[in-house]
Amino acid sequence: MLKQYFQQAWSQLRQQPLISAVNVAGTALSIFLIMLVVMMQQVQVEPFQPESNRNRFLHVQCGSITNESWGEGNSSNGPLSVRSGKEMYKSLTTPEAVTLYTIGTTATPVSLPNQPATAVDVKETDDDFWRVFDFAFTDGKPYDRAAFDAGQPVAVITESVARLLFGTTDVTGREFLLTHAPYRISGVVRDVSTLATTAYAQVWIPYTSTNQENNTWEADLMGLMSCTILAKSRADFPAIREECDRRLAVFNQVIGENGYKFFSRNRPYDQEKNAIAFAANWEPDLKAERRSRLVIYLILLIVPAINLSSMTQSRLRQRVSEIGVRRAFGCTRGEIAGQILAENFIVTLLAGVLGFLLSVLFAYVGNDIIFAQEFSSTLNPPTVSASILIHASTFLWALLFCFVLNLLSAGIPAWRASRMNIVESIGGRLH
Repeated sequence: MLKQYFQQAWSQLRQQPLISAVNVAGTALSIFLIMLVVMMQQVQVEPFQPESNRNRFLHVQCGSITNESWGEGNSSNGPLSVRSGKEMYKSLTTPEAVTLYTIGTTATPVSLPNQPATAVDVKETDDDFWRVFDFAFTDGKPYDRAAFDAGQPVAVITESVARLLFGTTDVTGREFLLTHAPYRISGVVRDVSTLATTAYAQVWIPYTSTNQENNTWEADLMGLMSCTILAKSRADFPAIREECDRRLAVFNQVIGENGYKFFSRNRPYDQEKNAIAFAANWEPDLKAERRSRLVIYLILLIVPAINLSSMTQSRLRQRVSEIGVRRAFGCTRGEIAGQILAENFIVTLLAGVLGFLLSVLFAYVGNDIIFAQEFSSTLNPPTVSASILIHASTFLWALLFCFVLNLLSAGIPAWRASRMNIVESIGGRLH
């Protein structure tokens, strides 16, 4: 049966090449545009190395404080200090691990002695950073708790930085200059895409090796640190949030002696909510964001479906007699409608595959435009790979949109064709 539908669909395409070409091109363009929107969303939430545990992440990028003397409604907003991060989040016992790190990267000069310097993106972290994120080490290993507690000048670097400095990636134990201070390399990792917005850097160092703990403002409560919590499973999210609220209440009792109060705006956020949280003093509306995406999908589906429906109706006019004969020989209305929908779905699916492939190709070619981040601490363009763009869920989205587009464009014409009067349809008339 499926083979017969393929043969009939191919025959219809060949009989009306111009209409068929417009039909396929219109469907492919629709799927192309929809898949670009889907991919732009997926790179923010789908897991990929070194953020393979995104489905278990909870983020606290920023926080807010107020003081009794500031007046009602006034607050100071931004990243956390090391002190605030430790007392409210590093002390949690429910998660698998909690890491503190600088909110973004800093362009910092690296060099070898008596060699010109090159700016790279540096992130300062704790030792738990390597438990939360799964980097692919090609040489050496991450710095451990002992090195972090001692504030040792050690670093993990990417393969690109290793080749830039030494011409090879086998560099564990060697030293380089970071802002003219010597750092020893503890490990080398594969390059990280800037689309891994939380883990991305080119060089990672312990924040204890710098003056980051004293880089604070507002009574040592605010600084440049963010936090990511790795839950044992998503089922632990409610318990983790409850523990965060308890730690926040205890912290507020301590700082309340000086009139301060810390509030989190319902943080920590999961990966999806954190991806749209672009301001420290604003809690994103996840439901509104989802509604906006749904409206975009519907527009991109309904507009081409209206045009494709007219083309489908035009093709059916050429088959009125055929449908009448099939009805005369006992073919039911359901079978007629099912055949038309199946044939149209095959055409839609072929065009959808074309649109999907075009969207993947365009994403690779134009990644610096499509995936450009509104707020980024690096000027490096985003890089994409098959592991980021091509997931099973991506194919399922494409298949779903093809199916919906098929129903929208062929549903009514198929229903009308199945209800035609047998005598009139044999005579070649379609009402």
